[in-house]
Amino acid sequence: MLSKSQISFINSLKQKKYRDEHQLFIAEGAKIVPELLNSDIVVKQVYATSEFLRNNAIPATIERFEIKENELERISSLTKANEVLAVCEIPKYKLNSDDLKGKLTLVLDDIKDPGNLGTIIRIADWFGIENIVCSSETADAFNSKVVQATMGSIARIKIHYCDLTSFVQQQITNNQQRIYGALLEGKNIYNEKLSSEGLIVIGNESRGISEDVQKLITDKISIPSFSHYKTNEGQAESLNAAIATSIICSEFRRR
Repeated sequence: MLSKSQISFINSLKQKKYRDEHQLFIAEGAKIVPELLNSDIVVKQVYATSEFLRNNAIPATIERFEIKENELERISSLTKANEVLAVCEIPKYKLNSDDLKGKLTLVLDDIKDPGNLGTIIRIADWFGIENIVCSSETADAFNSKVVQATMGSIARIKIHYCDLTSFVQQQITNNQQRIYGALLEGKNIYNEKLSSEGLIVIGNESRGISEDVQKLITDKISIPSFSHYKTNEGQAESLNAAIATSIICSEFRRR
């Protein structure tokens, strides 16, 4: 049976200040937790139903607690609790500019929606992009909603937070990297010659890329609209940030 202190502690990790304080995050579900158990992420504790524990091997180094479904619901962030919850260490990655040479890197300028961020992490995993560099105002990658949306990709992508303007300037100065920015006024991505390395900047869902970062972009690109409904009454204004990221990454990899 879960103690009150266990319930209180796990629920506290749903708030960023406590995740930062303890350097821990929670992950849930019979799909995500096994992926984390088989990754380099350090899993500290597993709270699971008897069925999950019967069907999944938990290393002896990890604390395991068999709990009932109604107890799982008391600590879950999900609408319907799903067999298992894990408490994991937040991984620490060193952002080394030299490691970015010869690779594509996603740069997120104030992506606020946890679902968008989680999906973008999953997209990066699919397209073999190892690093995502985020502005300090981008949503917390270890928010439970973000973790859930990654469907396990959080275990494979290195996520960094920093001052974006300084970081992008450093890449230009030290590595002569090309900086691709997704902008409505950019050139048609389907007609552009794309590199196999560089930074791909994705802006805030409503404001786009900040002015300071825009000044550093070397290649402005856009996804053209093929809508048949360009009328005075309106048209689709823009694409969701995660969908745009997926299309852009696909086009880079296709080349």
